[in-house]
Amino acid sequence: MTERLTRKAGAALFAAAILSCHALPVTAVWAQEPNASAAAYCTNLADEAGDARFARKLARLQEAETKVNDSLAALETKRQEYEDWLSRREKFLKLAEDNLVAIYSGMRPDAASAQLAAMPELQAAALIAKVAPRTASSILNEMETKKAARIAAIMAGLSRDDIKDMPS
Repeated sequence: MTERLTRKAGAALFAAAILSCHALPVTAVWAQEPNASAAAYCTNLADEAGDARFARKLARLQEAETKVNDSLAALETKRQEYEDWLSRREKFLKLAEDNLVAIYSGMRPDAASAQLAAMPELQAAALIAKVAPRTASSILNEMETKKAARIAAIMAGLSRDDIKDMPS
């Protein structure tokens, strides 16, 4: 009987040893499995997160590029408007020849204003702009108020659209 007891005790000890050996690796494998899957998840997610960050940065850069292009277009429009205005101004000043300016400068203000009032306003403004300021003020003073205001507006550099809107 002691032999049976010893055999049973030995078998129990052997089973316990086997179970304890298998239990540890099973527990270790189970414990490592979540970490390994978490690491794999993070590794897989890192590429997607990087791609998402890149896409957001790219979208911001494209938005900034669009704003810059819009600003450049607006600046180009303004530059063209200024060049057009400058061209009109140069043509305006060329309308009045120096000898014609000398003639109107020597006239009495009431006679000069009557003749200039009958001229196209653009030419009259060009002539008045080239005479001495004191003579110009005397000529404009003798003119009808509305006509003088329109000529003064042309001399001030208003666009034709602004001048069209003024009362005649």
